[in-house]
Amino acid sequence: MKFGHALLSMIALGAAAVPAYGQKQPLAMLDRLDPGAWELRERGDGAATRNLCLENGRALLQLRHPGIACSSVIIDDKVNEVTVQYTCRGRGYGRTHIRKESGALVQIDSQGIVNGLPFAFAAEGRRTGPCLN
Repeated sequence: MKFGHALLSMIALGAAAVPAYGQKQPLAMLDRLDPGAWELRERGDGAATRNLCLENGRALLQLRHPGIACSSVIIDDKVNEVTVQYTCRGRGYGRTHIRKESGALVQIDSQGIVNGLPFAFAAEGRRTGPCLN
């Protein structure tokens, strides 16, 4: 009997970790963006242009908190747009909305706090080719 309970527990844990058959992977839209070199053009006065090498679109969620392990909550997860709110303990937080126009073109709106200061920006992201490394 003990073996049966252990087996059922392992099966239950495995089922919780893997989406049920037919369910989509969370934030799958970001995984469908084309990897490679991307140019981000911010809108507005003093707009900056930034170049990134992306393995996948998930890196676009934390542009003001790059490389920091943050907790996140998915607010909206649709076929062509996602909204994620994240918290970087002791470093700030953000809320990012990304709308996919194609696998190589996205619109990004993000706002939050980084190092005690507020930020807000809107940008267009466009794939420009392969990464040059």
